[in-house]
Amino acid sequence: QVQLVESGGGLVQPGGSLRLSCAASGSLFSSYHVGWYRQAPGKQRELVAVILSVGTTTYADSVKGRFTISRDNAKTMVYLQMNSLKAEDTAVYYCNAYSYILGAGKVDYWGQGTQVTVSS
Repeated sequence: QVQLVESGGGLVQPGGSLRLSCAASGSLFSSYHVGWYRQAPGKQRELVAVILSVGTTTYADSVKGRFTISRDNAKTMVYLQMNSLKAEDTAVYYCNAYSYILGAGKVDYWGQGTQVTVSS
């Protein structure tokens, strides 16, 4: 199946940038859609960005214009470029690969998460 490992998190000042990476292993990665989620303490998990298998992207209003999701299927990698970071972006970020399988419904896989802290 698909295994995911996030990296690239850390401490960054407000207004700074980080690039998160999601390394995928397993067959048929290119056929999966991938979403980046985040969860801050005491808050619900939030969908941040999605990139479909065909390359179409969608963003939450809160990050639109600041974050960019991309994928490199040859390297089986998905990235989240985060610019103009704000304190409210602080959260654990997770990548999620999912697909709708005929006869099985939705299947998805999660990484372990990477911490992003935006603070002075």
